[in-house]
Amino acid sequence: GAKPGEGGQLPGDKVSPMIASLRHCKPGTTLISPPPHHDIYSIEDLAQLIFDLKQVNPDALVSVKLVAEPGVGTIAAGVAKAYADLITISGYDGGTGASPLTSVKYAGTPWELGLSEAQQVLRANGLRGRVRVQTDGGLKTGLDVVKAAILGAESFGFGTGPMVALGCKYLRICHLNNCATGVATQNDKLRREHFIGLPDMVVNYFKFVAEETRELMASLGIRKLTDLIGRTDLLDLSAGDTPRQGRLKLDVLLSQGDIPADAPRFSQQERNPSFDKGELAEQMVADALGAIKAGTPIELRYEVRNVNRSIGARLSGEIAKAHGSKGLPDNTIRVQLTGSAGQSFGVWNHKGLTITLEGDANDYVGKGMGGGRLVIYPPRVATFDAHRNTLIGNTCLYGATGGELYAAGMGGERFGVRNSGALTVVEGIGDHGCEYMTGGTVIVLGDTGLNFGAGMSGGMAFVVDDTNDFVSKTNKEMVELTRITSDETEPFRVFLKTQVERHLALTGSARAKALLAEFDATLSRVWLVKPKRISIEDLVEDIPGQTREVLEA
Repeated sequence: GAKPGEGGQLPGDKVSPMIASLRHCKPGTTLISPPPHHDIYSIEDLAQLIFDLKQVNPDALVSVKLVAEPGVGTIAAGVAKAYADLITISGYDGGTGASPLTSVKYAGTPWELGLSEAQQVLRANGLRGRVRVQTDGGLKTGLDVVKAAILGAESFGFGTGPMVALGCKYLRICHLNNCATGVATQNDKLRREHFIGLPDMVVNYFKFVAEETRELMASLGIRKLTDLIGRTDLLDLSAGDTPRQGRLKLDVLLSQGDIPADAPRFSQQERNPSFDKGELAEQMVADALGAIKAGTPIELRYEVRNVNRSIGARLSGEIAKAHGSKGLPDNTIRVQLTGSAGQSFGVWNHKGLTITLEGDANDYVGKGMGGGRLVIYPPRVATFDAHRNTLIGNTCLYGATGGELYAAGMGGERFGVRNSGALTVVEGIGDHGCEYMTGGTVIVLGDTGLNFGAGMSGGMAFVVDDTNDFVSKTNKEMVELTRITSDETEPFRVFLKTQVERHLALTGSARAKALLAEFDATLSRVWLVKPKRISIEDLVEDIPGQTREVLEA
């Protein structure tokens, strides 16, 4: 089945204009969902993402999916300590034809092994009562549900079974876009003429699964599902049909070791609340909530420290709750901050929210932002050269789909990874800039690291190459570099100058001021980075759509 980091593969010829618009990419671009999470390289990073999600929507339950493999119990314990509310243990079996062959054949182990280990480790560490555990990976019958519950699950994921109930014939040609039953295709004709699925079919399927589950529970004398969870004493080991099977040592799956008998076998609480209550974020919401609901302009001022994480997420969540995806008019909610912001400054930033920071910020600035504006500049009393010093951390603008970021200083590594629509001006970045970018615009007014533009399939980037070594730092597998000194690139020159002027106005950047003072000389050092599959003419068409509001302003 599809596994975290590899996910379901959607070949380019299945990415229709509608899907491309939903996924913020160009039609024909191969997609993976979910892609590798470049904001997670440790359990602490995962804890930060969980906190980000709980900040933007405090009512949500956050689920983390883990692959059943040796050691998954230790990882599950870390996930519980990272304050996830649900943990899914995903087995190797099951999955649809969207799964890559490497996942189907080689990723993961049976869910029974992973679930048993996770249950034992969570109980042994006093964590089982804090989280709900789910399993999936080939569950099809009520017997599967009962076995999963006995091994420790209280939720059960079904994929293939409901698909077959809807008409899937398991042809394994999902990637070819010509599914004979109209289930896994973007071809309207096939869907219209061959898809026979109705909601009642899935309802009936699950009614039979539930009925079989109840029959098996009754045969065991069990009235409630919670009385079944973790009851490994109800399972016996089969001797096996062959001598080889008989030599398998499976008793470890049922062993509870030295775990106290009264240790919880299932979740004892509805959610797993974080230790960080986000006092500053809650104060900001209290101060701004009336203006958010009424849509009236307001300006707020606060001091921040690096313990203040995910600043702006709570405000963005309230804006979305009150006004949906359209958000608020530009600059409605203005927040002026001073100090050093913690992780995920401006995460999920929504339309209508402008946050200005005089100071610096840690990793994940603008992660997942969908609108609004972030402006960051060093303290006005600072005497160092801002464009030669790091102002914001790693993995900024990861997965952003809109909005603007202006940073009068350098960003860290993985800047703009999977940027899908945000516009940004920054004065230098580290390695892997614009990796897997599918849209938006990145303007770098200084040095970059290695591997720039790897996997970049959409959007564009402008880089001021002072050191004359940018070409050697670029990953040219999917992108190409061009100068913007010819007549056909005049729109790019106008656009670039407009954005640098805007950067200067918002941040007071000395670097922007110096580049504008000799703009013709600056242009001779600028590279335009664009995907090979997108022509200059098509890229020009993207400029007005991205910058019309900016140019009018």
